[in-house]
Amino acid sequence: MTELFDAAMNSKAWPFQEAMKLVKKYEKKDPEKGYVLFETGYGPSGLPHIGTFGEVARTTMVRRAFEAISDIPTKLISFSDDMDGLRKVPDNVPNREEMGAHLQKPLTSVPDPFGTDPSFGAHNNRMLCEFLDGFGFEYEFASATEYYTSGKFDGILLRACERYDDIMKVMLASLREERQQTYSCFLPISPETGRVLYVPMKEVNAKDGTITFEEDGQDITMPVTGGNVKLQWKPDFGMRWAALDVDFEMYGKEHATNTAIYQKICRILGGTGPEIFTYELFLDEKGQKISKSQGNGISMDEWLAYAPPESLSYYMYQKPKTAKRLFFDVIPKAVDEYNQQLNAFPSQDLATQLNNPVYHIHRGQAPASDMAISFSMLLNLASAASAEDKDVLWGFIRKYAPDATPASHPGLDAAAGYAVRYFNERVKATKTYRAPSDVERAALEDLRDRLVAWDGETDADTLQSLVFAVGKEHEFDPLRAWFSAIYEVLLGASQGPRFGGFIAIFGITETAKLIDDALSGAFLAG
Repeated sequence: MTELFDAAMNSKAWPFQEAMKLVKKYEKKDPEKGYVLFETGYGPSGLPHIGTFGEVARTTMVRRAFEAISDIPTKLISFSDDMDGLRKVPDNVPNREEMGAHLQKPLTSVPDPFGTDPSFGAHNNRMLCEFLDGFGFEYEFASATEYYTSGKFDGILLRACERYDDIMKVMLASLREERQQTYSCFLPISPETGRVLYVPMKEVNAKDGTITFEEDGQDITMPVTGGNVKLQWKPDFGMRWAALDVDFEMYGKEHATNTAIYQKICRILGGTGPEIFTYELFLDEKGQKISKSQGNGISMDEWLAYAPPESLSYYMYQKPKTAKRLFFDVIPKAVDEYNQQLNAFPSQDLATQLNNPVYHIHRGQAPASDMAISFSMLLNLASAASAEDKDVLWGFIRKYAPDATPASHPGLDAAAGYAVRYFNERVKATKTYRAPSDVERAALEDLRDRLVAWDGETDADTLQSLVFAVGKEHEFDPLRAWFSAIYEVLLGASQGPRFGGFIAIFGITETAKLIDDALSGAFLAG
């Protein structure tokens, strides 16, 4: 533990840097609740998505880093804000017209349009749990509705009554004048309609623990306990931190401007507030912020159609405080880099391993990679062979790695399937071949002739030297123009693999035929 602790203390890996903050927080005294609490939030107005995965995966990485260097027990709560009112009917649900009659009701009071669960909130909560369970996350699910209605929040709500003026002072300072006139941190649930009401308070009685407000011209007084009210979302954030004694929470930068408000309200209610980690948002292929309503990003199902979940965890680990493009073209790079890190892990010393993403993805027990061929190379093989099933790729794989089989190399077998699907669904329609220039044609014919006559070694380095020699002899300047010609004429792409490695796997005879087909114009449209 001492060696690990010392290495972690000096580690540049962000999960350890965050974990060390919690170690320092409790270096003199363990938490009174008996554990360190990590929290993630979920708004169940929609299904869990790639951002949900990222938040839980990253929080888990910090949790595991803390567990590696501390003996204090931990918990991760995934808290669902399912008492929020339904603001609009989602576009992707059945029975939308019927659902529209329940606007502004708590999500757990809105009938489930799918007909499978007691409410819309319950449906999405179940989907969240199935989603998290499917990735093997360890967590405890918590429902706002259950916490409010069961009395778990009663004590903190009565304290909010006592300190109502202090809470309002914080909130009013953050609001426009017009909004200040009608704002209250308490949102009563209408006893008549069951809707969440956004109304000003006529009275907040700390002694009785009640609020008085007007609805339809009548004054209504009700207790703040027992699920009769909920808090506005900003006070709710701070209240939850205080009530649960949350130690760590991360969220997107859209919350960053509200962090001070959350913290102030937490302290007003007697809490200390958690360590906060703010991550950057994802961007689409054009560099624009991803929006669930616009659908301009990539979904969980889409990523997992083309790559294993570990590659997504790797992508989430990388530079969480930097805005990153989240589109289909990042998948092959993520897969290959993940496997490169797996291959490097066994030979690294402890300090280097702690900085390796796979340590945090696999709790320090990184498995061996069986990727004898990179994912990018599999994609290029699929492209060159116009493969429609992974058996075609295995024909090439066996020539390059004779001992490999789908049974002995399940990761490689899965990757071959992913590569074929990715090529056919994401690459095939975008391939653009061009005719070679006279200089390029002469060089390609020379390369073909040398391959046909080749009787030397067939390893990737030797064949790469051959390709280099052809480019130099035909005076390509810069030499990368030669490789660009190879990719654009033979593969219909602007960039491609190390071509000697491609020949070694695809085959010398097959590559010679590929050149012949390209020079004959077989790949050109029209």
